[in-house]
Amino acid sequence: MYRRIVRNKVRAVFERINAGDYMAMVDGLAPSFEYRFHGDHALGGRRTTRESMIRWWRRILDLLPGARFDIDDILVNGGPRRTRVAVRASISGDLPGGARYRNTVFQFMTLAWGKVVSVETIEDLQVLERALAAAAAGGKPEALAEPLED
Repeated sequence: MYRRIVRNKVRAVFERINAGDYMAMVDGLAPSFEYRFHGDHALGGRRTTRESMIRWWRRILDLLPGARFDIDDILVNGGPRRTRVAVRASISGDLPGGARYRNTVFQFMTLAWGKVVSVETIEDLQVLERALAAAAAGGKPEALAEPLED
């Protein structure tokens, strides 16, 4: 039962992100957390504050307007004290010039008492870097910026 509740909550957060409400994810973070997106690119890096997460989400939505996550799998292990969640999702969004961004996202999360204490995100970096280069060429220089970190 607990695992089903967690799966449904994770799915609901992604649905809210798809509707443009990234604060659903930010509000689910514990007071002390770490969010790491692998790779040395504009979306990469390590964040540990709500403020940096908000700036990061704004960057994503600017660089990949209309980004949409479609969940393929959610695996849940553990109980309320320490819950491990693995998500495999597809992400897509518009790029300048009419091209579409499509990639696979793997996220590994740890929750403690219903709050996210760590997230590790991995995507196909070659696909992501081509998309960021297209965004930069289409007038979004922030696509080539350094990672937002704190």
